[in-house]
Amino acid sequence: MTQGGWPTRWIALVLYPLAAGAAGVNVFFAALIGSWVGGPILSTGWSFALGCVIGVPATLVFARHIRQLMDRAEKEEIP
Repeated sequence: MTQGGWPTRWIALVLYPLAAGAAGVNVFFAALIGSWVGGPILSTGWSFALGCVIGVPATLVFARHIRQLMDRAEKEEIP
């Protein structure tokens, strides 16, 4: 059976900007919470850069999950 729809790479490319942005926001807020115990507060630039790095594996995992859901939906027959 051939795989229909978008390949995992295309899904990841489309979702990457969202994942990188979400990861950047999470890094920024984690740094703010970490400052309560004496940690450094990251600038928005550093938070954005770390979000871009963390967003790559997160996007790949999520894109693979979406692809599996698409494959499972295509296998189920409609009565």
